[in-house]
Amino acid sequence: MVVRTRMAPSPTGEFHIGGMRTLLYNYAFAKKNEGQFILRIEDTDRNRLVPGSLERLLQVIKDYGLSWDEGPQVLGPHAPYVQSERLEIYKEHARKLVDLGQAYYCFCTKERLDQLRDEQKANGVAATKYDKRCLSLYPREVEEYLAGNRPFVIRLNVKPDQIIEYEDIFLGKVSVNSSELDDQVLLKSDGFPTYHLAVVVDDYLMNITHIMRGVEWLPSTPKHLLIYRAFGWRVPKI
Repeated sequence: MVVRTRMAPSPTGEFHIGGMRTLLYNYAFAKKNEGQFILRIEDTDRNRLVPGSLERLLQVIKDYGLSWDEGPQVLGPHAPYVQSERLEIYKEHARKLVDLGQAYYCFCTKERLDQLRDEQKANGVAATKYDKRCLSLYPREVEEYLAGNRPFVIRLNVKPDQIIEYEDIFLGKVSVNSSELDDQVLLKSDGFPTYHLAVVVDDYLMNITHIMRGVEWLPSTPKHLLIYRAFGWRVPKI
């Protein structure tokens, strides 16, 4: 097996020291194991993009004397490596999950979601969650809404009481009950994926074997494992 690691910064400002630390870990691990280091740009959060930051980010990495085996300016067999250029790939995979019964279209308005959140908070619910209302729509209703161009998102259908276990390289065995998780949005109403869908699809399609990232991403790991499980894909070492 060829070791393949990745770093996937977002062009939302200057490349900070924590990001460079994570990049160095991934780069060093790949090179120590005669593997490949992939650079991927996560720019799907369009509201936070900072003009010119991508160019500066790439230059900072070069200034440290580092290079990437695949990524922007280098390309490779898994191009493109900028997520905003991969939208059709994400849409295709989101629809595949719907076809598999692992995800569903949600047509709820922002007003209804706000009302649902407020009601749950008023009832003492600390971690508010979507109530799966659109999961019960009949197929003809979904077809009618889609034909009428009603705005929608695609949500992961999280089954209750699934035990999600994984072995973290540093933390050891971690276990989470799926009932603690929301039916996360995979595809937003603007056609862009959420981070959760994009990172899983890209890591799988780009044959990433090891994932090293900051501890702040620990709460996202069970969500990503559920997406891997929904697709029936192997999970990289975390």
